[in-house]
Amino acid sequence: MITYGLSAAASTRVSNELGSGNTDRVKNAMAVMLKLSILLAVAFVLALAFGHNVWAGLFSDSSSIIAEFGSMTPLLAISITLDSVRGILSGVARGCRWQHLAVYVNLATFYVIGVPIAVLLRFKLKLQVKGLWIGLICGLSSQAATLLVITVRTKWTRMDLPVDMDKEDPRIPLSSSPA
Repeated sequence: MITYGLSAAASTRVSNELGSGNTDRVKNAMAVMLKLSILLAVAFVLALAFGHNVWAGLFSDSSSIIAEFGSMTPLLAISITLDSVRGILSGVARGCRWQHLAVYVNLATFYVIGVPIAVLLRFKLKLQVKGLWIGLICGLSSQAATLLVITVRTKWTRMDLPVDMDKEDPRIPLSSSPA
């Protein structure tokens, strides 16, 4: 959930900086948010990797369940790391008013890439839950990569809002009294 909070902060910061015409600050805000998100993900992944027996032991005393959780920990670590990057990039997309692009990216990466790979690995190759999770990771990684490419290739100087945005809109009356 921390990533989603950072995503909202990235969205707000990017939109505010774009509205102010500070394209250099937009890039800086994105870099800071990505670094913070990756740092938090790595910290959580390290706590998970070194203490996976402790974490699993909090929920079950069964040694087979604890061992199965240990075998799934690498997939969970990859998912957490990718999701932290994807969350920030989704926030940047919202801040730049690219929601339509993000929707198409989500649909394409999860339903065209992730789900077919998950079904293939789960049912054809009999990898069970790991196959489903690997398919999810494939969709998540392709989504993060696509959003990263869109973000990196953006011409930020073209994203500036017009200077005369502060002028009043002639379609909106200033007073609420009838004319």
